[in-house]
Parts: sequence; structure tokens; C-alpha cells
Amino acid sequence: MEHEIKGLDVIPADKAKIKKIWMVTGILFLTTVVEFIIAFTMDAGVLKTSIFIVLTIFKAFYIIGEFMHLSHEQKGLIWAIIAPLIFVAWLILALLIQGEAIFQAVFGA
Repeated sequence: MEHEIKGLDVIPADKAKIKKIWMVTGILFLTTVVEFIIAFTMDAGVLKTSIFIVLTIFKAFYIIGEFMHLSHEQKGLIWAIIAPLIFVAWLILALLIQGEAIFQAVFGA
């Protein structure tokens, strides 16, 4: 059944794409809710910062994978982007842990 509006063909909505968009929106919303819960319930520290880094990387990967269509690319390209990101995240975490240890050694507990 074709629909016409002033001589233009109207393409019916693709329900699978709409469902996928709502699923992605829901996952990102739930991740953000978890971040807000952690932000307002946990004390500041390395654990809280580490959780935020992991959740931020998850959200970034999910956004890049879905909206920039990286998840549909070749695995080599995906790993060329993800591997350095993992090392940078590890570097940030290591620097946070070492910085906290140095701060405690210099200024005491």
C-alpha cells in the first residue's frame, strides 16, 4: 500500500531500525543513570574515578560502534582503534593510582 502526500511517495517506517535506535538510547540512558548514582553515592577516590573511566569508555565505544557504524567494519580496523584506547585508559588508571600513592607518602594519611 503506497501513501502519497502532494505527489510524493512516503516510505513506511522501518520498525527494526526504530527498535535498534530505542535500544541504543536505553543502553546509553541506563549507563548514564549508573554514572549519576555512583557520582552521588560514592566518596571520591581511585575506585570512583576508575568506574567513571570504564563507563565513559563503554559509552564512547558504543556510540562509535552504533552511530559511526564502526561495529560493521573489519575487525582489524576496530582493533587498530580499540587497542591504543585500552593502553591510554591503562596509563590514566596507573597514573591515578601512582599519584594517590605519592600524595599519601608525601602528605600522610
